[in-house]
Amino acid sequence: MTTQDFYQRNAQQFFDDTVAVEMSPVRDRFTALLPAGARVLDAGCGSGRDAKAFFECGFEVEAFDASAELVALASAYSGLAIRQMRFQDLHAEARYDGIWCCASLLHVPLTELPSVMRKVATALKPGGVLYVSFKYGMGEREKQGRQFTDMNEAGLIKLAPELQVIDAWTSEDQRPDRVETWLNGLLKSKL
Repeated sequence: MTTQDFYQRNAQQFFDDTVAVEMSPVRDRFTALLPAGARVLDAGCGSGRDAKAFFECGFEVEAFDASAELVALASAYSGLAIRQMRFQDLHAEARYDGIWCCASLLHVPLTELPSVMRKVATALKPGGVLYVSFKYGMGEREKQGRQFTDMNEAGLIKLAPELQVIDAWTSEDQRPDRVETWLNGLLKSKL
């Protein structure tokens, strides 16, 4: 089973488990760095929770996810036209003021992550802001049919020379049944 298969088969459960997770403190750190009415991409949007929140804050929002089932659920929940695509299919240039990658880049294989990060950096406008979150650690692993690339601060700094890390911090998972540490990062386009 691939990671995408996992989300296809477990889309409703994943939606139910994540749609109400309280992310406003992290979203607020991200949006504080954006201009009013900014164009934001929610990349790997999952339930659509954050895309909806950004739209309700007055941002111009685009979003995508690799799972057709999650795209349908996120579209219905957010009221937005969510696209089905993968990070590897991102071909925008200087389009977004901000890109939000909440628990999504962690499914990109480590060998593909540098090229994906270049695509993300290219999609940002000059001075644009990127939010990323990874499970804390280093290396790749498989859990319940999903592939994970874990990251620590040193790995984040090396990940994308086109981006400058402006803030990095750890946090605990907000879901009540999870005991996991996350690495959060805010990065700014150098381009």
